Amino acid sequence: MTKDFIAELQWRGMIHDVMPGTQEQFQKEMTTAYIGFDPTADSLHIGNLVQIMVLVHLQKAGHKPVALLGGATGMVGDPSGKSKERNLLSEDILQHNLSCVKAQLEKFLDFDSGLNSAELVNNYDWFREFSFLDFIRDVGKHITVNYMMAKDSVKNRLDTGMSFTEFSYQLVQGYDFYYLYKNNNCKVQLGGSDQWGNIVTGTELIRRMDGGEAFAVTSPLVRKADGTKFGKTEEGNIWLDKEKTTPYKFYQYWINSSDEDVKNYIRIFSMKGKGEIESLEKEHDQAPHLRILQKALAEEITVRVHSTEDYEMAVKASQILFGKSTTEDLANINESTLLSVFEGVPKIDISKDKLGSASDIVTFLSETTGGEIFPSKGEARRMIQGGGVSVNKEKIQSIDTKPEFNLLQEKYLLVQKGKKNYYLVEIKV
Repeated sequence: MTKDFIAELQWRGMIHDVMPGTQEQFQKEMTTAYIGFDPTADSLHIGNLVQIMVLVHLQKAGHKPVALLGGATGMVGDPSGKSKERNLLSEDILQHNLSCVKAQLEKFLDFDSGLNSAELVNNYDWFREFSFLDFIRDVGKHITVNYMMAKDSVKNRLDTGMSFTEFSYQLVQGYDFYYLYKNNNCKVQLGGSDQWGNIVTGTELIRRMDGGEAFAVTSPLVRKADGTKFGKTEEGNIWLDKEKTTPYKFYQYWINSSDEDVKNYIRIFSMKGKGEIESLEKEHDQAPHLRILQKALAEEITVRVHSTEDYEMAVKASQILFGKSTTEDLANINESTLLSVFEGVPKIDISKDKLGSASDIVTFLSETTGGEIFPSKGEARRMIQGGGVSVNKEKIQSIDTKPEFNLLQEKYLLVQKGKKNYYLVEIKV
């Protein structure tokens, strides 16, 4: 093995629990290990990224990663960490979600590297033909109700109630581990710390059904220092799909990390080695205002999840809001990034004919735009003369300027009033 997988996770702060004998198993031979991913959405989010990075480190250490997509368990619902039962999904929606998640995992894992090539499996493939009677006869008899009731994921729901469907989840997940142990020589299950009970049920099934030995490793759930949930914003999850979370917003999430959080994040989400990270931390501590750690992490993770081009676009877009950009920078960002940067600013729609009828910039900023930017010509005139108005990041020098500007994306004008007030004017044909 090229690296000690467990030691790698330990210095990165990515170990919560390890079953005795696990590290020795990884040191003994190339070991197959798996993590399950929930297909309840058609994209993974940055909360899933912790587990993806565990698989990345596993493969880099010379072992074989298996990503299990829960096509069957997605129809049941995992109670771990949940306070209520979730909606179950149809087979069509699940299949769509699975194909999307598979495409995202392929960005991180090498599926063509010989013996330790990553593998994708779907537990629907082995549960599809497994009848209920066969399951309770062949699997259910090996685990007692007392054993299942002792799990936190069950105990925490006894007051509010839990359906038999969710109660049986740990057996179903346990059987996944048993199936992969028997058919894929998979000896370790990895997961978040909230999965420990389910994973241990799997090791117990392997012991009782086959007399085999299997192992478990869990990583801590990432917490933010201010107590808010990692990977969440007011708008919801930070997704890996650019249609759900634009690369600009994705980049902004990391660049805005607090100093306390980023020291944790860079160890978990960066592929940089220990020496390089410690060196960056020293640089950062000497000049925190330069945000060296935030910039390093935001660049690496945005490029890996999206692309270098998306990262560069996000940086340009970020500079727009802080006055460090040019008209050319603004013209070079795409429409989705432009709308993402200025989401929430007042948006004004006017027709192309109406724009053409404005005789000068003062008329355009007041009457043509319906008084939303300036309620009167006098106020517009005074602010232009004071140097406080820009259109498309170009300062308006004269009140006689004609409103003949190159449109951004052939349909937008960005008006800035003072330092912080922006208006996005869309020209409708």
